[in-house]
Amino acid sequence: MYNEKVVDHFNNPRNVGDLPDADAVGETGSFKCGDTMKLYIKVKDERIVDVSFQTYGCGAAIASSSMLTEIVKGKTLDEAMQVTNQDVAEQLGGLPPLKLHCSNLAADALHNAIAEYRKKQEVAGKG
Repeated sequence: MYNEKVVDHFNNPRNVGDLPDADAVGETGSFKCGDTMKLYIKVKDERIVDVSFQTYGCGAAIASSSMLTEIVKGKTLDEAMQVTNQDVAEQLGGLPPLKLHCSNLAADALHNAIAEYRKKQEVAGKG
């Protein structure tokens, strides 16, 4: 059902866990399947310098979260906002049609984290 790359990111997830000094956290979930994701970002000079995730869900959800962290680390916030669920799925070598929503969740968590970061900056008068 899953290709080798998806299985690798599920069995050996990258950047997994809490990021205590995160500048922002994006959360998302799906009532349909029960998956939940938290994505933590650390930002310096408008660039994502560190990123981690905590995901409760299926193998595709964990693999999508892991791949997303690999894609966005080092990107500017504007570049990261352009990352789509399709980008995540393609970098994983594809996901079964019934699991494509997992890549949506990963992209949504990222976009939510960036939105939270920007809101905090605006409130602090830095944005």
